[in-house]
Amino acid sequence: MDSSQGPEFVKGHGTQNDFVILPDPDGALILTDERVQALCDRRRGLGADGVLRVIRAGALKDAPADVPADVWFMDYRNADGSIAEMCGNGVRVFARYLVEAGLAAPGELPVGTRAGVRPVRTHDDGQVTVDMGPAKVFAESTTSVSGHSFAGVAVDVGNPHLACVSDVEIEGLDLTAAPPHDHHLFPNGVNVEFVQPLGGDHVRMRVHERGVGETRSCGTGTVAATVAALCAAGADTGRRVVHIPGGTVEVAVAATSSTLTGPAVLVARGHLDPAWWQQP
Repeated sequence: MDSSQGPEFVKGHGTQNDFVILPDPDGALILTDERVQALCDRRRGLGADGVLRVIRAGALKDAPADVPADVWFMDYRNADGSIAEMCGNGVRVFARYLVEAGLAAPGELPVGTRAGVRPVRTHDDGQVTVDMGPAKVFAESTTSVSGHSFAGVAVDVGNPHLACVSDVEIEGLDLTAAPPHDHHLFPNGVNVEFVQPLGGDHVRMRVHERGVGETRSCGTGTVAATVAALCAAGADTGRRVVHIPGGTVEVAVAATSSTLTGPAVLVARGHLDPAWWQQP
């Protein structure tokens, strides 16, 4: 890196779930919680829901053992600096960056995550399909928001979710604060989805992400929402078109896997100011 410039960055989003991408193939950047928080701050930084560090799995000390060393790894951090296992929107943006940066060929490519390797396919129209792996229902639980009680299913999509299907009009819910959850069931926190059936195979969703707050979209959350909507309809497999504040995605759930298809957009690129990087 040129000593007169700070680290390179790219800004992107998937259905308005936005990220700062930091290319760091050899793991040279010291990515502290404070730096992540400053980058994601929408007043004193670039502003984002999270940070995606682009690094070879072999250069990351805590990469899962089952991710090959030469695979590009999505080192994902929430806006508060905490590490997350998986991010469906982030994987799409990450894959789009790899292709446009010439680090991967268009079409099928693997992306390493803390939930394992995720097969990804980029499309010519800017859409990206991610194999999200199996989505597992492991319990039932409840939460409450804006005077309403919600029953939901706990879903593991590589990270924890509580997806609640209800006829309550979700547009009026106050998701400023984290909805209460069962700390025994979710010891590391939980992403909470509120899902409203719209008829046919369409649903509307809002989400409060742990470590972030309400976001315009959550990729793994749309998978959890689809699983919950299918459960509510008495089905184990199927598809849903999920409408989130940031756009629309399509989710297909099979017996042993699930896929998420949606847009990935790169917005800007440049270099951080070196003095700011040292004292964010």
